[in-house]
Amino acid sequence: MQGPHVKISIRHVLSRTAGVILLFVFLLSGCAQDSYQRRADVMKNHVENFYTHLRANRVGAAVHENEQIELMADQMADTVRKQGRLQRTSLVGREFALMKTARETAAQNWIALGQYFAIKQQPERARATYQRVVDTYTDPTEQAYREQAARALKDLEIVSGSSPNASY
Repeated sequence: MQGPHVKISIRHVLSRTAGVILLFVFLLSGCAQDSYQRRADVMKNHVENFYTHLRANRVGAAVHENEQIELMADQMADTVRKQGRLQRTSLVGREFALMKTARETAAQNWIALGQYFAIKQQPERARATYQRVVDTYTDPTEQAYREQAARALKDLEIVSGSSPNASY
């Protein structure tokens, strides 16, 4: 695992995440001033801040930004549950789509953070970060992120020569 390859990977994750967010921003553009658009913008800012902090080696600040994205997803999940019981509308569908985007973005960010730690030769921190993805993102639709994190855990075993204590 060499630096340039991982930087490309982090850039790929960032561009993919930005693309997904831009798609939802575009879909929501008809209601530019509504709460969904504002939350999409807030989420986009958290993503940008996450990568800005990570590039500047401010890991704690990057983690905080990603936790904010997860918090937004949790709040949206509560809204979807509450509104879903009361009404079946396109608003609930939009809220669900934004929640799903927030969870996917946060999972991608955790994986990027694990890659960062691997680059910085901090395999234990990388391992803990990847394990967090495996443990947290348990929805069937999030399987790709769990699998990516599990592969990264196995790759760390190759690179660091130590066996992880975590289960996949």
